[in-house]
Amino acid sequence: MDWQQQANATEQRLRTQLLAGLAGDAAAYQQFLGSLATHLRAFFRRRLFQLPDEVEDLVQETLLAIHGHRHTYRPQQPLTAWVHTIARYKLVDLLRAHSRREALNDPLEEEALEVFAATDAQALEARRDVEVLLNALPQRQRAAVRMLKVDGASVAETAAALGMSESAVKVSVHRSLKALAARFRSNG
Repeated sequence: MDWQQQANATEQRLRTQLLAGLAGDAAAYQQFLGSLATHLRAFFRRRLFQLPDEVEDLVQETLLAIHGHRHTYRPQQPLTAWVHTIARYKLVDLLRAHSRREALNDPLEEEALEVFAATDAQALEARRDVEVLLNALPQRQRAAVRMLKVDGASVAETAAALGMSESAVKVSVHRSLKALAARFRSNG
């Protein structure tokens, strides 16, 4: 059996177990979670080889998220795509949190403080330039770009804060950045 046939068999088995679980078969749902945990462990190990201690926590967080959102699964869509989307969001959240912790633990040396002091004026200028560009956008687009691209919020956080769908946020930000780039090119 080649890898594609194996992937298709896994997809079908997991999908059958989930659908049976959603229909009330508790044993099938337990099998689904157990099989999925094994699948997720492999998925995260390949991506977190430098953070092996985080794998099991991430598997559990992802299983909880899948359990909490199981009602959103649409049977006509591939199960593994749905699962991997949730898993990737959990992975990104972990990596963001880890990089923030790393940044907080990095000691600042004298040279670094001098660099920060020297670039304060440039940073202030850049911030003003960004604000001028953003003010050219309609308020809702401006808020989406600011949250997602300036403040570093996730698409889900931005969507929730602005009362938009995640796809609407992505489209809005894409179009806004495209318009800003065109405006910048025409002024430059």
